[in-house]
Amino acid sequence: MSEWLGMSAAELGRGIGSGEIDAVTLTETYLSAIATHPERDRIYSAVTEDRALAEAGAAKARSDAGQRLGPLDGVPISWKDLFDSAGIATEAGSALLKSRTPDHDSEVLGNATRAGLVCLGKTHMSELAFSGLGLNPITATPPCINDPNAVPGGSSSGAAASVAFGLAACGIGSDTGGSVRIPSAWNDLVGLKTTAERVSVKGSVPLCAKFDTVGPLSRSVEDCALMLAALEGSRAVDLRGSTLKGMRFATLQTVVLDDIRDAPLAGYHSAIERLQDAGASIEKIDAPEVAEAMPMSGLLFTSEAYGQWEKVIEAAPEKMFPAILDRFRIGKDFSASDYVAGWQRLNILRDIWNTRVAGYDAVLMPTAPILPPDHDRLLSDDEYYVTENLLALRNTRVGNLLGLCGITLPTGVPSCGIQLCGQPFGEERLLRVAKAAEDALS
Repeated sequence: MSEWLGMSAAELGRGIGSGEIDAVTLTETYLSAIATHPERDRIYSAVTEDRALAEAGAAKARSDAGQRLGPLDGVPISWKDLFDSAGIATEAGSALLKSRTPDHDSEVLGNATRAGLVCLGKTHMSELAFSGLGLNPITATPPCINDPNAVPGGSSSGAAASVAFGLAACGIGSDTGGSVRIPSAWNDLVGLKTTAERVSVKGSVPLCAKFDTVGPLSRSVEDCALMLAALEGSRAVDLRGSTLKGMRFATLQTVVLDDIRDAPLAGYHSAIERLQDAGASIEKIDAPEVAEAMPMSGLLFTSEAYGQWEKVIEAAPEKMFPAILDRFRIGKDFSASDYVAGWQRLNILRDIWNTRVAGYDAVLMPTAPILPPDHDRLLSDDEYYVTENLLALRNTRVGNLLGLCGITLPTGVPSCGIQLCGQPFGEERLLRVAKAAEDALS
């Protein structure tokens, strides 16, 4: 049964459907693995054992009766600690929200439960989701699968660790500037960033409402497709027959290759070669609108984040990690007119981008230009922290600023991913493209 811990969510679902896997035994196997894992308390902020066993029992009864709710009915997954779960503390990695306990599940947790998924518990995260490093001295910093001395990426840090260390079949996270894709890439997982406003954020702790998105961190593109359907209560896209032959990709040259480290660049180039060998056409593109949009991050993200959290933060700033507090406070330096004008210009830049890339199946770039930074050095070296923090989310932020959907795939080089960006609300098409790319990269 230990082999179940390394299987994809889709594989587990098929095993339950065929009768080869018992849903209760599967959940008990995960709960036992969590309870005995040395990093349990760095990965899970809460384990919902009673809920998990009750949901698994209901899934088993449905399976025995031939009445499964869907392909993932009975599969155990984890939830980032910003999704409300009834009767369980939801603190978003912050002492400011200590003991915050909602009465109702978030909408996506409710949808997933109705699809038969089993809630194992809540995972640690960056403080209030406002860092891509995954470093959190306030609550816990989860481990990175490839380097015990490194941070795991954030802000969905525990979500990634729960899957990478075999303590969940899939993790549900959020992505405002790269918070699904960075921890996925640094832990050799597949991570899907959905288009803003596609998947409900009702009942989740907000950061920047205009940019916040919900998405899975998983072992396969198939898992991402099935989880997207479960999160929004829809039917999953059919991935059968996906092929790279005849596909046309653009490789973005603007900004995303600047100051890139050797390993991420090597992984990226190797992945590009394999995509070409599988039949894809690859063309380089420059996009001046990306260079213009990137500096808007400070204005748009921090203004909204500080506007959301100012009263809570300033009532007890001593409870925050100073580096995160300072990042929030940048938002008070901008005026309302700056913010409005920024959004007006960004919408124009989005139109320019969409026109430029309309003929491509996806736009490619390295998911992150750096490897996971050293945990202790981040705490002791301020210059290192600033440099690595800015670079961590730089490439993924392109997708958030331009309003795109995106997915990161492992390249085979540890902690190095390749990101595919699709059109807004083009998740179904992107997932088919990503499945073909995944096959080529495997």
